[in-house]
Amino acid sequence: RAPSSGFTHTIVAAGAAQILYVTDMVGETEVVAWRPDVPGITEVFHAHFVRHAYPLHTHTVWTLLIVDEGLIRFDLERHPHDTPPAQVMLLPPHIPHDGQTVMPQGFRKRVIYLAEDALDAELIGATVDQPNLADPLLRDRIGRLHDALASPGDSFEAQSRLALIMERVGRHLRRTIGEAAPIPDRGLADQLHDLLDERVTT
Repeated sequence: RAPSSGFTHTIVAAGAAQILYVTDMVGETEVVAWRPDVPGITEVFHAHFVRHAYPLHTHTVWTLLIVDEGLIRFDLERHPHDTPPAQVMLLPPHIPHDGQTVMPQGFRKRVIYLAEDALDAELIGATVDQPNLADPLLRDRIGRLHDALASPGDSFEAQSRLALIMERVGRHLRRTIGEAAPIPDRGLADQLHDLLDERVTT
């Protein structure tokens, strides 16, 4: 579905029943979200927040987030973290977290909400331990996925990019728990990404 600023998103308030979360926040006008026709993605969310602070809550889905401007400060399972533009934030389902701006200009973020089964539940603990991934190549690939998701008719490209991104994310998390070899700077998946990039630019 095409991007729209009129949408709602269901989250779960920590220690409470489900509520309907409406993103028409007072004073926050740059909020766009849509539900693309891409298996595994439940919603895409782009926003520029200056004053808004998220209360402690949980999601029923995985949250894959990049920051384009500013800095996000958040607590995950009551441990503090900062996410700058150079890193990728991954938040697991069912784990309490909040979020707030740090700089006067706020922060600009792009988020992909992934189905709960997009990653194995056994990786939730590794994500809590390391919610920020310092991987410039992964960061770039996620940005390109957002571009594909914002372009009508690019569902196949988006699915291909998502599958390769999730493979790389999974390797990061499995390395954290000692189940995977170190991630190479470039591998077969990255070569496939290059082919996708060539397809887009030619």
